Amino acid sequence: MLMQEQGTKTYVDAVLKTHHRVIQLSTLNAALCPVFMDVLLKNQPEGVQLSVTEHTEADFQARFKARPELEGLIAQMN
Repeated sequence: MLMQEQGTKTYVDAVLKTHHRVIQLSTLNAALCPVFMDVLLKNQPEGVQLSVTEHTEADFQARFKARPELEGLIAQMN
């Protein structure tokens, strides 16, 4: 938000969006884990935060955009 030079009103100059980069591994050798983490940390863009979590079904479903019209059509077919 920026403030006008003459006045007290503010206006939006830019909108920052958050993006996610998901890397899902099925197996990771304990000996290679430190090397892999070092590569990830050294190659991540500035301002990006790294989060390491166990991948769940909720994480998988969160990647898809909801399509209520499609869900309605599927419900009609059943």
